[in-house]
Amino acid sequence: MRLGVNIDHVATVRNARGSAYPDPVRAAKLAEAAGADGITAHLREDRRHIMDEDIDRLMAELVVPLNFEMAATEEMQSIALRHKPHAVCIVPEKREEKTTEGGLDVAGDDNRLAKFVAPLVDIGSRVSMFIDANAKQVEASKRIGAAVVELHTGAYCDLHYEGRFQDRDEELKRLTEAARYAHSLGLEVHAGHGLTYDTVSPIAALPEVMELNIGHFLMGEAMFVGLEASIAEMRRLMDAARKVDA
Repeated sequence: MRLGVNIDHVATVRNARGSAYPDPVRAAKLAEAAGADGITAHLREDRRHIMDEDIDRLMAELVVPLNFEMAATEEMQSIALRHKPHAVCIVPEKREEKTTEGGLDVAGDDNRLAKFVAPLVDIGSRVSMFIDANAKQVEASKRIGAAVVELHTGAYCDLHYEGRFQDRDEELKRLTEAARYAHSLGLEVHAGHGLTYDTVSPIAALPEVMELNIGHFLMGEAMFVGLEASIAEMRRLMDAARKVDA
């Protein structure tokens, strides 16, 4: 199982003061050195954290693959086509949201998304659709030509921290079923959003899930223990859940 480290919120701290530090590219390279299998960065339309020049530098300086998260807009497609990142993850985006609130409605926009995805596939990027655990969304992702689905784990994590454990377990069941179904259709399965040390193990234990993308928690934990240590502990928990020696 691969661990993708999202470095968006290093840029959030930088942008709070309008300074040049902390540098998200430096964080990406530290994560790379600490054993991250990939780096995720979301270039939002409002540029609230990652900036265009961050993507330029990440593409130039990283050794591990970049997973470029973006909305399905012409502007973002143009940027992705110029950079040709290893992976492109299409996510829903609303300006007023604090963070991504749910999965993309692929089934409700499949004709447009099929045309949007095709040029990205043509340049060799692995296209992922960030979706809720729903069979119709899985089927639509396959139909439009995506190679990957990333299952949105935010609701599962929120329910855990709200103490709604029965609802959490129902959401985990939905994630489990969606992962199995996506795998049966030939899609690679990833998962992410809101995962912490307390919530990662049941998701990492799903045999169909090949990659977890985690950022906000790791960056917050790094304030106390350092980035290398925060990544090492997440990796340990992931490996233990898959019964793999770290």
